[in-house]
Amino acid sequence: MKSSVLTRYRVMAYVTGVLLIALTLGVIAKYVLDINGAGTFTTAVGFAHGWLYVVYLIFAFDLCSKAKWPIGRMAWVLLAGTVPTAAFFVERRVTRELAPKVVHQGAAEPAKAA
Repeated sequence: MKSSVLTRYRVMAYVTGVLLIALTLGVIAKYVLDINGAGTFTTAVGFAHGWLYVVYLIFAFDLCSKAKWPIGRMAWVLLAGTVPTAAFFVERRVTRELAPKVVHQGAAEPAKAA
């Protein structure tokens, strides 16, 4: 697996996680604390999280399919972007497992003597 597959998954996991935390805080500010302007913030962050979560799903699916993971494990990774802070923990675990299997693009295999 190329390092770029893991890198783009990791970036989107962090982006999705941060936006979901911001969205959660915005919803609390809007409905619990009744803060002015929280509705606009929640709408903007919710829209951004929704679209970027779709990008996260694409990258996570690509990663899981290249890692040849079963459907249950794939679902676990895909749903991590829907629970606040889960994306961070799942990303860390996925990275630990797949980092040794990553082939860096600049590294060539040593040539064998004939």
